[in-house]
Amino acid sequence: MSTVTPASPPPATAPPPPRGGLPAVVAVTLGIFAIVTTEILPIGLLTSIGSDFTVSDGTAGLTMTMPGLLAAVAAPVVTVATGRYDRRRMLVLFLLLLAGANLLAATATGYGAVLVSRILVGLVIGGFWSVAAGLAARLVPERSVRRATAVIFSAVPLGSVLGVPLGTLVGDAYGRRTAFAAMAVFTLGTLLLVVVTVPPLPAVEVTRGAVLRDALRAPGTKAALVFTFLVVLAHFGAYTYVTPFLEEVSGAGPMAVTLCLLGFGAAGIAGTFLGGTVVGRRPRTAFAGAGVLLAAAVLALPVLGGSTGPAAVLLLVWGVAYGAVPVCSQAWFARAVPRAPEAASVLFTASFQATISLGALMGGVAVDRHSPAAAMVLGGATAALMVCAVVAHAARGPRLRRP
Repeated sequence: MSTVTPASPPPATAPPPPRGGLPAVVAVTLGIFAIVTTEILPIGLLTSIGSDFTVSDGTAGLTMTMPGLLAAVAAPVVTVATGRYDRRRMLVLFLLLLAGANLLAATATGYGAVLVSRILVGLVIGGFWSVAAGLAARLVPERSVRRATAVIFSAVPLGSVLGVPLGTLVGDAYGRRTAFAAMAVFTLGTLLLVVVTVPPLPAVEVTRGAVLRDALRAPGTKAALVFTFLVVLAHFGAYTYVTPFLEEVSGAGPMAVTLCLLGFGAAGIAGTFLGGTVVGRRPRTAFAGAGVLLAAAVLALPVLGGSTGPAAVLLLVWGVAYGAVPVCSQAWFARAVPRAPEAASVLFTASFQATISLGALMGGVAVDRHSPAAAMVLGGATAALMVCAVVAHAARGPRLRRP
């Protein structure tokens, strides 16, 4: 598993880790799993949310737009504002807020309340991710940091392979309220595990605004921002509306949709490990390869995805491609600012989340004005543009340094 995040070295200034060990690493991983699942859960419930509140699929897509926008702002603001606070306390606070957001979504009687809950989710994403992404070095001995970091980041594809399909299955069987309520209960259980297993983590290195400004000016940061922006825009511009596409174009029923999402998530795990293996040696190749596969699969869906079988195969290819994206993006940011890992995490989180929201918004406009197939075409074209950007960077850019 150590190949998943080859560009995440422990902070050089960190003190000896408190040795929370594997239980603490698992607790942090489950926290990220809860956040990722909550964030993208509406993808599987989009049709249900739209019908419950009598809004269009594009308007229902705001449930994906709101968290990303808030997370992009919260990542730098919360990290700087809470730089001197104990990191365990911050994890507990964010998980408590996440449980409340899920409970609000489960009990909401109006669409406005659902959007408020998604705003809270955005605050949690920005804060929790920025704190948790670099905690491995403080929880395990140095020799185990890379493996622990890989475990923590594995929560991202696991949120797709387990969280979203299971949430969709629960939503189809018992209603979308039950799906959000189940996530609230799971989040509270994770909170208790964090309290029991994670040791006190006093602030060690305060990430000030000046540190973030320097990180933005670092060589390589602009390329990381451009590549991340384009590929994440492409993915979420299309994937947010994959459920309406499967239902309306491929003719898939509820169980078939759940199985397609499950296959996508499983392929995503394979893509994460594949991307992690390649990015350590050939970062441009890894990022460009992910973009090529994503563009090919998404552009082919409107042409070949008229039935469930071909659509499911294309989703597997898409899943492998997108599974490599977070590790490739994180690796580029880590290379750009190797001496400020928390600042790298903030930039990664902010850029990723802001683009998720823009992608969902872009796809929503395409769906409302045209069709779900139009969102696929737009997403695929954007992924192709990202590949062109990587090729152009390779043609004129310097050789990337290893972390």
